[in-house]
Amino acid sequence: MKIVMFHSAYGLRPAVRAAAERLRAAGHEVYVPDLYDGRTTDTVEEGMKIKDAIGREELLQRAVAAAAPHSDQGLVYAGFSLGGSIAQTLALGDEKARGLLLLHGTSDIAEDAVTDQLPVQLHVAEPDPFESEDWLNAWYLRMGKTGADVEVHRYRGAGHIYTDPDLDDYDAEAAEQTWAVALSFLADLDAEA
Repeated sequence: MKIVMFHSAYGLRPAVRAAAERLRAAGHEVYVPDLYDGRTTDTVEEGMKIKDAIGREELLQRAVAAAAPHSDQGLVYAGFSLGGSIAQTLALGDEKARGLLLLHGTSDIAEDAVTDQLPVQLHVAEPDPFESEDWLNAWYLRMGKTGADVEVHRYRGAGHIYTDPDLDDYDAEAAEQTWAVALSFLADLDAEA
């Protein structure tokens, strides 16, 4: 399975590279573009400054350029927080997309977005300061209207990006559960290929 995985607003940190290695060890071909040109940060505030300085449109253009060479046979798009937002945008615009794995983040959905039962899996903290209960409920309904086949997994008490062991949000139990469920999701997609 070909997967393109986008980093969060913190940049391409070691946890993202480790996640890619975990997926590679399971037999997947994983691409991890650096949308921040090597910049990383330890605070979300600094990460948002980098994101804003680059601009959302430029980030999306960089993401499209990074994914395009690998999308001929269909990609699974994946991302962490901001990267999940980018992955979602690209997956909903790619009729060959094989799946969407969202870790800690979602995005707005265009009114005219349509999928052919795109498999979508979301892993999110409960509660999450960036993904409120009302937002997630509305997001779930809107994704369903696109035709997507959506699973949502919530982790009570975990911090926002709970899969990164170098952040205060880290929750080892929730992270391991997330990866077990995500690897099963990807294995099922691979089996359907």
